[in-house]
Amino acid sequence: MARRADLHLAALLLLLLASSAAAGTIVFTTLGRSRYAFDIYALPLAPSLSLPASPSTELRLTDGASVNYNGNFAPSSDALLFVSERNGSLNIYLSPAPPSSSRRKALEVGDGDSSPPAAPTPLLPWDPVALRDRPALTRDGSRLVYVSTAVPAAAPRRSWAAVYATHLPSGRATRLTPPGLADFSPAVSPSGDWTAAASPGEAGWAGEVQDLRTDVYVFRTDDGSRRTLLVKDGGWPCWADDATLFFHRRDSDGWYGVYRAKVEVSDDGLLAAASSVERITPPGFHAFTPAASPGAPGLVAVATRRPGSDYRHIEVLDLNAGAENAAYFEVTRPVAPRAHHFNPFVSPDGARVGYHRCRGSGNGDSPLLLESLKSPASESLFRIDGSYPSFSPDGKRIAFVGLPGLYVVNSDGSGGRRKILSGNAFPTSWDWKRKGVIYTSIGPDFASESTEVDVVAVSLGDEHGGDGSISQVSIKKLTIGGENNAFPSPSPDGKWLVFRSGRSGHKNLYIMDAEDGEAGGIRRLTDGPWTDTMCNWSPDGEWIAFASDRHNPGGGSFAIHMVHPNGTGLRRVVHSADGGRTNHPWFSPDSKSMVFTSDLAAVSAEPISNPHHYQPYGEIFTINIDGSGLQRLTHNSFEDGTPSWTPHFLEPRDVGETLRASGSCAFQDCHWLSIEDDAQPASVALRYAHGSNKIGC
Repeated sequence: MARRADLHLAALLLLLLASSAAAGTIVFTTLGRSRYAFDIYALPLAPSLSLPASPSTELRLTDGASVNYNGNFAPSSDALLFVSERNGSLNIYLSPAPPSSSRRKALEVGDGDSSPPAAPTPLLPWDPVALRDRPALTRDGSRLVYVSTAVPAAAPRRSWAAVYATHLPSGRATRLTPPGLADFSPAVSPSGDWTAAASPGEAGWAGEVQDLRTDVYVFRTDDGSRRTLLVKDGGWPCWADDATLFFHRRDSDGWYGVYRAKVEVSDDGLLAAASSVERITPPGFHAFTPAASPGAPGLVAVATRRPGSDYRHIEVLDLNAGAENAAYFEVTRPVAPRAHHFNPFVSPDGARVGYHRCRGSGNGDSPLLLESLKSPASESLFRIDGSYPSFSPDGKRIAFVGLPGLYVVNSDGSGGRRKILSGNAFPTSWDWKRKGVIYTSIGPDFASESTEVDVVAVSLGDEHGGDGSISQVSIKKLTIGGENNAFPSPSPDGKWLVFRSGRSGHKNLYIMDAEDGEAGGIRRLTDGPWTDTMCNWSPDGEWIAFASDRHNPGGGSFAIHMVHPNGTGLRRVVHSADGGRTNHPWFSPDSKSMVFTSDLAAVSAEPISNPHHYQPYGEIFTINIDGSGLQRLTHNSFEDGTPSWTPHFLEPRDVGETLRASGSCAFQDCHWLSIEDDAQPASVALRYAHGSNKIGC
């Protein structure tokens, strides 16, 4: 596996390192994202009711380029709507309907001797900024309804997600979600007149990482008018017909269940509150993200997580004999029992059920992946398959950690991915003066103040063996006592190292000799009964930025502060709000701004619709050090974190081949869908936080 990864490495990176007058490169991590490799598939719906599906009946509907998910069939046709991350930004695509005379042949993406499929058509103008998600077309095909994060929320920690309808012939977009509110998971009624969406309403987002506590609203598709609260406590709505709506809800018993609501229509055509709501899936297993179609009356496709299974699968419920006598039929487990299947959708004629799953061949380590993203700023923007990336001063190497493991790779992709340390290390930073010296900390992450964690200097040799490991590596421990010493960052003159330590009983900042460690001198920089952590020394030597909960010690909320190395000038730069998390600052090359990760934009999708993210929020932002010029760089429904900034410009190229080549599906389903995890206290869940909420660090 490792050798194969190294052979693919140069092709995977697909970038050119060059000195440039540009503003450099920002690199960050997205939890698990490089392991997805999603494509959209379909299986027959009707045969599954009498005969189990088989691999020979599964059709792959997307082309294997980039990451493709959250599909939907266009009304009255076999055309496929889907979300894709190709070309470095999110867009909604339409694959044309095939000729009816060769439906199966044309529906399936070409493999082997098959002809290649027609290229999908992007339906919206290119926008390097906004997320686009959950597409649906009205019955006449004139309006595309979707979620977008194009417009900032008016307050911090409020979601930017809103439902829009674009009139495709004119390109005119209309926001259907009222200002100040957020909407998720829209569904268009079969008539096209109404759209249903899940919304937290005026309450907004309170930091939830599982159930967003949404209600189901309906409104007119053409202009968003006649907005009506239909069902309290529900998410992911879908229509069976204009009078029947399905949705999911997590009940007090801990199980997600699917419900059916009958919709009353007044004489003037206004949708009123639901006349009846009934649970159609019993407790004892999770059922969520329902899908229905007028072409399959009485049938509902759902994703399930059943006890004893580590995977979510698609099943079909036949409700024609009533909810109490509903029959369940497996769809995906006979075809791919050890793969996750997400977010089903049913064709208009009721003949097929679609979903997305990973196209890779099993679980395992992914090759290193640098994926270029379209940036709304002048910086080049990359996502890396690893955590805590940092560049060497000459820009030729990138260090990162695998939690566990410390790795180094050449920025041009040559030489393979080299494993430097096997144990748990976090984070990484390079010495400005001593060539090949990386600072990190070794020991458990998310640990208490007294846990044994030490700052070390790792010196790299120039030679490496055939297995990709660097020889002549030396490790020097710089701290004494091991009382949770972490997050080292060197001064630009190479003389000093700022780091976080719990030696006083609280996590505060200290400065020690960069070469000799504590033995060469140490002094305390901050002092208080709070947590100061995730520190970064500015390239001009004037400032040290760090994350702190000093405004509410122990409350789990972090803000970014700056202080001079002599302890003067302390001030707060940015905070998302009370309860908010703003972490992992890293200075720009000119020291005038910084990049960081934050929950400023809340969440952008229902967490259950995605693979597992310990915190389904966290985007990458930049801000000037005086607190002005806040800019959001990433828009997705994943967990972005641990950014760094180098003056060297990585020139992006098309990364479609990179994503096609990754081929591995090493990710997990939401941990909170396991009953064993449901009983865990919140403090245990926080221990796993990865991106913007480094509570334990």
